[in-house]
Amino acid sequence: MSVIFSRQCEYALQAVLYITAKGENRYTDIKEISQKLNIPHHFLAKILQNLSKSGMLRSQKGPSGGFALGTDPEDITLYNIVEVIDGDGFITECVLGLPSCGGDNPCPLHDRWGELRDDIYKMLADKTIGQLVEEIRERPSVSEKMHF
Repeated sequence: MSVIFSRQCEYALQAVLYITAKGENRYTDIKEISQKLNIPHHFLAKILQNLSKSGMLRSQKGPSGGFALGTDPEDITLYNIVEVIDGDGFITECVLGLPSCGGDNPCPLHDRWGELRDDIYKMLADKTIGQLVEEIRERPSVSEKMHF
């Protein structure tokens, strides 16, 4: 499990990458995604519904249905997915959870966490799903594990 993101967010990132790798206009069945990525089906359904409500994905019912990208993969950043699933708390809140922490009343970790938080945000906001899929494809061992 990730240090920063919820399991739900990890699964969302993996599912969107998988759907992206299948092709922009191709609907991918939730059962396939669940089996290939080893994500519990009902948990995945809730995640994908949230991403669909945001417009990031679109869904279609029926035998040729499933989930597909709702927008261009170059317009979806990793941060967009994190924000839909986990919100922006890791960017806006104190790492210790102290409600009074801020510039005027910093906790002992405030300055260091601020630097790390800014680096993490930049990494997530600067990387699109399209870019990441291409980078994964260039690494056979990772690509194989992601079932691309």
